[in-house]
Amino acid sequence: MAAPRSEARMAEPLVTFETDGAIGIVTLRRPEKFNALDIPMLRALEVALDDAEAADGIRVVLLCGEGKGFCAGGDVEAWAAMSAADFQVQWVRYGHRVFDRLARLRQPTIAVLSGHALGGGLELAAACDFRVAEAQVKLGFPETSIGVVPGWSGTQRAVRRFGAQTVRRMALGGEVFLASEALALGVVDRVVEAGKGYAEAKAWGKKIAERGPLATEAAKLMIAIAEGEENAAATEALASGFIALTGDLKAGVDAFKTKQKPAFSRF
Repeated sequence: MAAPRSEARMAEPLVTFETDGAIGIVTLRRPEKFNALDIPMLRALEVALDDAEAADGIRVVLLCGEGKGFCAGGDVEAWAAMSAADFQVQWVRYGHRVFDRLARLRQPTIAVLSGHALGGGLELAAACDFRVAEAQVKLGFPETSIGVVPGWSGTQRAVRRFGAQTVRRMALGGEVFLASEALALGVVDRVVEAGKGYAEAKAWGKKIAERGPLATEAAKLMIAIAEGEENAAATEALASGFIALTGDLKAGVDAFKTKQKPAFSRF
């Protein structure tokens, strides 16, 4: 009787993107594995993030997990049999690419931690701009307990965002923090009672969505540059966006089409 259920799950999307007004919702949908990530899930997440980036009118994106867990991290069964080369390229490097895609999404992002965020799950949450955690949630980097290291920016982005000593306590000392402890350490931004995480994140997202969209996106890019999350691409995106709002772009394109010399003006 287990096979039909498995086949049914295979037919369902592993990650979905939905909209609710100006709010986009990306949901991990592998609840029987506490939303542990494998290669198909990473691919589906990348597609959902592309959809969120391209969606008109979406100003904030929530990242949620279906069921009792936000994300239990990388599925050990998915990588345990890989060769060293495949583990490095297909698992670690590809995971980094997808997590970087989330971190560099143009819209502000909020991770809704309605369940535990451990290992790769915490790395995933760290790639978001904000984290709302329910009181029962636990957070940590347990990788060294099974002889591996955090591989999806748990020693890099997490250090930049949470501080080196906090990451040492989790990755080296094996500490697992409750949501209230994580709040005091700056690992999460808000803590609410069980079952209230999504509502809190959605309400927060609506307030963010009321702010100037271009200014918000530009502020996010500037913070990313200061943090070291982005540099060259973000700088060029900001400059290009500014130029596109002036008359220079239109003058240049019109001149190109008509094979004339462009008539640039100061504004």
